[in-house]
Amino acid sequence: MNRLRIRHSTGFQYAGEVSASYNEARMLPSSFDGQLVIAAQLDIAPVNASHAFVDYWGTRVVSFEVLTPHRELSLTATSVVEVRARPGVVSGLDWEDLGRAAADRTQTVELLEQTALTAPPGELVAEAAAIAGRHRSPDAAAREICAAVGDAIEYVRGVTGVHTSAADAWAQRKGVCQDIAHLALGALRSAGIPARYVSGYLHPRPEAEIGEPVVGESHAWVEWFDGAAWSGFDPTNGSEIADRHVLVGRGRDYNDVPPLRGVYGGSVESELFVSVEITREA
Repeated sequence: MNRLRIRHSTGFQYAGEVSASYNEARMLPSSFDGQLVIAAQLDIAPVNASHAFVDYWGTRVVSFEVLTPHRELSLTATSVVEVRARPGVVSGLDWEDLGRAAADRTQTVELLEQTALTAPPGELVAEAAAIAGRHRSPDAAAREICAAVGDAIEYVRGVTGVHTSAADAWAQRKGVCQDIAHLALGALRSAGIPARYVSGYLHPRPEAEIGEPVVGESHAWVEWFDGAAWSGFDPTNGSEIADRHVLVGRGRDYNDVPPLRGVYGGSVESELFVSVEITREA
């Protein structure tokens, strides 16, 4: 088990003064099996009116507006979370069991549908079908599909963006964790396995000393439904979800879980800034 302190700062710097801005932040983790939130706080400047709620997919959201002129919007989320390894539990259900169970739940039906970001190319659809055909268990097929996607894509920063589709990333065979997660989702859904996008953080250095701050970043992985339960896998690293993964949000794709999104009044340009620092406390 790890106790991790995460400090995530982000916001926008504007080229001039903006009259107002309206925003949503998804930066605070929640407690669930395998993850206990000890403390979580979001500080926003300038002073604003805010409203907290949990969205359709179970993610904590802070909606806020700034109605005074400003040149910068700054947010800092500070969380202390205890996490333990969360290996998936293989249920032993077969494809028919999965089909019946998935059809009985609205969210699993929705998570079989592709989005503009997850729609997979035909080559990947064929590969996922071939893998699924070798397995009686959807769980076993899902793990092999995710691992195959991770093996096929070279992790390279700067070649894709938040709007890059799975098909475009596949064509380049390059991308980051967001692209690899979208490709895994597309492949899983094409094989008939409901799957969802997970956003959060990954402590990048398991050997880091207690109390040593480490530069981190947001991370993405996937979860799938096997007919009885949800299991997770990190296709970027080819690993189970361990005690260095901190979950913040879930959804159909990245568009459901961006850390910060909003609109502002004014014709000036804006620039996003981001920094993440993760410290192991125990």
